[in-house]
Amino acid sequence: MRRTLLATVLSLVALLAPAAVTAPARAATFVHPGVLVSKAQLDFIRSKVNSGAQPWKAAYDAMIANSLASLSRTPKPRSVVECGPYSNPNNGCTDEREDALAAYTDALAWYISRNSAYAKKAIQLMDAWSATITSHTNSNAPLQTGWAGSVWPRAAEIIRYGYTGGWPNMSRFGTMLRTVYLPKVAGGSSSNGNWELVMMEAAAGIAIFLDDRAAYDSAIAKFRNRARAYIYLTSDGPYPNSPGGSIDTPAEIVDYWQGQSTFVDGLSQETCRDFTHTGYGIASISHVAETSRIQGGDLYPELTDRLRHALGFHTKYELGTAVPAWLCGGSLTLGLGPVTEVGFNGLHFRLGVGMANTQTYTEQHRPAGTNKLFVAWETLTHAQNPN
Repeated sequence: MRRTLLATVLSLVALLAPAAVTAPARAATFVHPGVLVSKAQLDFIRSKVNSGAQPWKAAYDAMIANSLASLSRTPKPRSVVECGPYSNPNNGCTDEREDALAAYTDALAWYISRNSAYAKKAIQLMDAWSATITSHTNSNAPLQTGWAGSVWPRAAEIIRYGYTGGWPNMSRFGTMLRTVYLPKVAGGSSSNGNWELVMMEAAAGIAIFLDDRAAYDSAIAKFRNRARAYIYLTSDGPYPNSPGGSIDTPAEIVDYWQGQSTFVDGLSQETCRDFTHTGYGIASISHVAETSRIQGGDLYPELTDRLRHALGFHTKYELGTAVPAWLCGGSLTLGLGPVTEVGFNGLHFRLGVGMANTQTYTEQHRPAGTNKLFVAWETLTHAQNPN
């Protein structure tokens, strides 16, 4: 009898054990390059552009024509970057973001064209900042650090693991990421959700460049909690998930969700603020999902319903659907931006998820450009990219 009872208990433990494992499997070591784009993805892009295939060739041409790709660009590093609310004051904020985006643009241009001038320009930009910056200050410092800090590792990974012409100051760049950027973003934020999402995007990318597993795992854990609290699903219950901290009662959650008290699949914490900030949050969710897939801990299955509903919900109104009275008082501030390609590719093209509104919006806005903050060239990098 005792053996039978013991066997029954062990069987139940074996049955229940898999359900208790919530973290996706991951590789023991990091994949490089592995921040937003992998080598297989980069090779796919290069082959498409060089064969003149669309939409990649048009997207590449648009990127090269942009000022961010200029080989005459002069870096504008600052020791202290000071960013107040809405970048006021703006002491180095725009310069830092655009130099980071330029380095990423140049890294992509080099990989596709094999023109070493682009790799050298990317290195010049990264070296200028790693030799100069010491801190970010004022109220928007965490957000600014997240924006720039999410882009620098994309550029650095491509150059470090592809370009063979040398990068003597690479270790100094890594020190910059570890001492100036990572401490500012690693702790997260209690502000609007797009802040913490891009901060965790930055922390994860920096951790990959630094081969820091502990920092990466911490960023992914915070990201998963925030993503669940940023996009609502009816399965969450009558109210959205709490992001943590003091926001835990229904009244506090409604206030945090810009006064919205009716919740439907795909609504975001910032929908009633405006679609532009919502787009920032959606972009970071897509970026981290894509990076996690490259790194062997694929978050797409966990995020599929939230991301597909968020993209479909917001693109529906961008495409002209009338706004109901219950939604944000019957008035929306549109302007989602070039943020749909990564999530659309990951869910629709790779996984076969139906996304009619997102597909229409995405295809109408090709080639997707840059929001001049941390999103850039995603038609080029992710349109129909199977890798």
